[in-house]
Amino acid sequence: MQIIQCDQQYTTEILFIFNDAILHSTALYDYEPRTPKMIDDWFATKQKGNYPVIGLINDNNQLLGFGTYGIFRERPAYKYTVEHSLYIHPEHRGKGYGKVLLQEIINAAISQDYHCLVAGIDAENDISKKLHIQFGFKACGNLKEVGFKFGRWLNLDFFQLLLPTPIHPIGEM
Repeated sequence: MQIIQCDQQYTTEILFIFNDAILHSTALYDYEPRTPKMIDDWFATKQKGNYPVIGLINDNNQLLGFGTYGIFRERPAYKYTVEHSLYIHPEHRGKGYGKVLLQEIINAAISQDYHCLVAGIDAENDISKKLHIQFGFKACGNLKEVGFKFGRWLNLDFFQLLLPTPIHPIGEM
């Protein structure tokens, strides 16, 4: 296993992992599968914002999963907060790869001087919630019936992890 910074070389594999989550789970509150153009635009947004796309590959260069983060909210006072996500290839879930990727997301956020990582997790996704709690994330809210998918209302739980960075935050100018 090796941690990498994903680029467009992994578009097909990222597309497969995203679309599996869209079609078969409530990990993403999307209805329609993503297209290669959407992934290209997604990569461009990540690059523009200097947000990493962290991948985990095996010895055959197969993408086992990936994680990333991005803007939490548009207002300037939120500049030290990012919302993250991570996804594991369906054939490789339950092997501990989420732990590896979540630690890398935390490390990257610290290295970029962020202060707060936010996770929005479907309220029924106990595996993801337990993973985040293992890393020190705290439950900080539950939004009732904010999504509708697979013929039912979905509740969204929010978790956050406060990081020791930045050492000298800058506020208003």
